[in-house]
Amino acid sequence: MDEFAILSNRKRVLIALIHSIFFLGLAVRGFALPRTAIPSHGPGHISSLVMLVIYGIVAIVLAILTWFARSSKEKLYFMLCVASASFGFVRVLLGDTAVPAAQYLRVLMLASAVGVGLWIYRSHADEPALD
Repeated sequence: MDEFAILSNRKRVLIALIHSIFFLGLAVRGFALPRTAIPSHGPGHISSLVMLVIYGIVAIVLAILTWFARSSKEKLYFMLCVASASFGFVRVLLGDTAVPAAQYLRVLMLASAVGVGLWIYRSHADEPALD
């Protein structure tokens, strides 16, 4: 399909969907593990900084993919993923008590990304799934 630049076939969409569903599961699991703000030192400081860097890199890469996306469906999918990663970043940086909505918004954005991903997958319905 010519209108998609990145999610241009069912196989790519399926891979993106698997990632979205996996990270949605992790985000839902996050409800059982409340986060505190990054400590200035002590236990958890390094692991929090590593998570902050990971979320930052993921958000930047997804923003770049959004830039290169052609279709509005594709742009929406990647924007939802960027929003989710950004809320994860904020959650690690400030903690759940400072921004309690970040955890819920992260799950909402990922669930929406899964829905849009399924919509994109169905728009490739005439292609074989694993070519």
